[in-house]
Amino acid sequence: MVWRQGRNILGGAVIGALSISAQAQSKVTLYGLIDEGIMYQSNVGGATGGKKFSLDAASGIQGSRWGMSGAEDLGGGLNAVFTLESGVNINNGAFGQGGTAFGRQAFLGVSSSRYGSLTLGRQYDMILYFGQPYTTAGMVGSVLFDHPGDLDNTGNSIRANNAVRYMSPDFNGLTFGGEYSVGGVAGNVTASSGYSLGTAYARGPLSVGAAFSYFKNPTSATAGGGFFTDNANGATTLAYSLNRGYASANAYQVAVVGIKYTIGSVELATSYSNTQYGNLGPSLLGGTARFNNVDFSVKYTYGPSLFLSAGYDYLIGKGVTTANGRTVGNQHYNQVSLMADYFLSKRTDVYAGAAWQRASGTSSTGAPAVADITNLGDSSNNHQIVVRVAMRHKF
Repeated sequence: MVWRQGRNILGGAVIGALSISAQAQSKVTLYGLIDEGIMYQSNVGGATGGKKFSLDAASGIQGSRWGMSGAEDLGGGLNAVFTLESGVNINNGAFGQGGTAFGRQAFLGVSSSRYGSLTLGRQYDMILYFGQPYTTAGMVGSVLFDHPGDLDNTGNSIRANNAVRYMSPDFNGLTFGGEYSVGGVAGNVTASSGYSLGTAYARGPLSVGAAFSYFKNPTSATAGGGFFTDNANGATTLAYSLNRGYASANAYQVAVVGIKYTIGSVELATSYSNTQYGNLGPSLLGGTARFNNVDFSVKYTYGPSLFLSAGYDYLIGKGVTTANGRTVGNQHYNQVSLMADYFLSKRTDVYAGAAWQRASGTSSTGAPAVADITNLGDSSNNHQIVVRVAMRHKF
């Protein structure tokens, strides 16, 4: 009888010890999102193209994805953290981000509520955290609200590989961060490297932010290397006439500033960005192609479930002189976007949106500028309409 009681006490002690140990282990969260819609595009596919209807899981308010994140309490307010997140094309089961298995995010590091976080891996740059929230895309999401060609990466077309990132805690509304991407080129420690900085301040209904990114040798012949060619298939964001002529750039930089103000149920925002493709090849005399973008957006909350949004964007490109004396890239883009989003529950919503864009001037290739709504493809002429009706579910 005594032995049996001892055994029960010992068993309880073991179970208690295991429970304490389990509580000290990493907490892992599996999560995901599916954003699937019917897309209509006018004048798509270049000069020989036409109208197009398709199912799409990548161009919605949020790209479809699944992932896992975790944190382990290391004591003293310090946590080990990680995230592995993959884009998913549910129409064919393929990975997003050019076939990159964990193309959205893949990082490991430490985090402290007092000192901030330090993480290493494939990560977003500071444009996402401190510039994008004030753009039309940041207010609403979806390629319908992204800037033409996503030249300034405010639509998150590109992630930084081999990146070391620091994010500060919140100092009474002030936050900041910095990131350095290691180039990994033997014999040249700065080749293909880059950095990104950002800061924001929020107080009451007002918030402001600014971010800057710079990358050397952004295009690489090796898939997964370079900033523009960061995905597994090596595809580049310099794919269409808006900026294809600048693939020889040896430097790329973006500066973004923005402001947002909330008045009751209405959010108003505006942003400005400057994008530069520097030290272009001999055919462009080593010049610099510059783009300036300004946008305005408004979002109205009608009741607890309905959101109405509108945005206007204007992009202007400064011309570059070619070796034969021509000027290319002096192009202008006007874009108007609208969206209505209705939530059926906390995790499921349906929405409909449309964008219209008109281009003028001369593209980076020297041909007449054509419409390009966020790299969905060159239009067959200087204007294009895209309509999307979709459903989004988070899990």
